[in-house]
Amino acid sequence: MSITLYSATVPAWLQVLHSISGLLDKAEAFCAETGLAPDELIQARLADDMLPFAYQIRATTTHSLGALEALRAGVIHPDRSAPPATMVALRELVGRTIVALEAVDAEDLNSYVGKDMRFDAGALVLDFVAEDFLLSFAQPNLYFHAVTAYDILRSKGMQIGKRDYLGRPRVKA
Repeated sequence: MSITLYSATVPAWLQVLHSISGLLDKAEAFCAETGLAPDELIQARLADDMLPFAYQIRATTTHSLGALEALRAGVIHPDRSAPPATMVALRELVGRTIVALEAVDAEDLNSYVGKDMRFDAGALVLDFVAEDFLLSFAQPNLYFHAVTAYDILRSKGMQIGKRDYLGRPRVKA
């Protein structure tokens, strides 16, 4: 069996998003245990010029399900709206994304191979074919934002480790 666009993306994205869901659960428990206001985590950044935790979480959904939705339109524009402002809203967003990704039809996604795709941020426009967009732009961005969210939680004192980030690998049955 050869690898397909679907098999190279969606299962990996689901692994990361399930991990993110678990991190959100642990973040809420951490706030309850320590008395830290959830908003302190939601607005936390690693550096002043970086976007906050809530943005990092939303970006994992943007660079997975949002990327697939953009393939249908042939273009994606950066989402500059405010991210969800509560842990509940973040968890719901990630949950909806997981459900939608679990419903993606592999044949449909694979049919986009070779089709044009554009990233349009106004001053920055990047033209791709679908598979290069997903594998060289969306997927690395998904991992970047997921690890940044993880790092923000660690920087706030949460006792999480590599297994929390990796989630459940797809091991041989």
